[in-house]
Amino acid sequence: MPAEVHHVTHPLVQHKLTLMRQKDRSTNSFRRLLGEISMLMAYEVTRDMPTQLIEIETPLEKTMAPVIDGKKTVFVSIMRAGAGFLDGMLNVIPGARIGHVGLYRDPKTLVAVEYYFKMPDHMHERDAIVLDPMLATGNSAVAAVDRLKETNPKSIRFVCLLAAPEGLANFHANHPDVPVYTAAIDRQLNEHGYIVPGLGDAGDRIFGTK
Repeated sequence: MPAEVHHVTHPLVQHKLTLMRQKDRSTNSFRRLLGEISMLMAYEVTRDMPTQLIEIETPLEKTMAPVIDGKKTVFVSIMRAGAGFLDGMLNVIPGARIGHVGLYRDPKTLVAVEYYFKMPDHMHERDAIVLDPMLATGNSAVAAVDRLKETNPKSIRFVCLLAAPEGLANFHANHPDVPVYTAAIDRQLNEHGYIVPGLGDAGDRIFGTK
């Protein structure tokens, strides 16, 4: 299956991303903008989500109308920065379940090290949407999806705010079957493994830890 990259170019997403990139943006403003972008991106990533018809009654008559089964959707947050994506996504699909993958990047080797993994039951019945604002080296994303595939979910999609070409290449070399949704594909990684021009460390900017 060919690797898919969905570049979300909607003007509202691009406008809010530009504001987030600004280095003097406050923690509160950065967090709010990320929540707004995640809501907008939720529309894109769920565009072909399956629906089923149920019988409802309008003020005028009974009819059959489509609904989604939100409980069959699992948002998989790669800790800690993935949490910044969750609120906006849950505003769109409040019935979704939530899984967590705890990873940290070894500062010397840039290899992802797992410290936590918790998913809902019956993942084989669920569509997983993996959330992490930055796809930089791709090592954390690859490791998270490796573990997620052990639970045998019905489908997997990966959503990020920014991607580097190196990260996309690494991710799709390991998981060519998993489509990536991103608001921007930036120029490259620098010598420290950060995306440039980028927006800095997403976790630090979300949580105000630096």
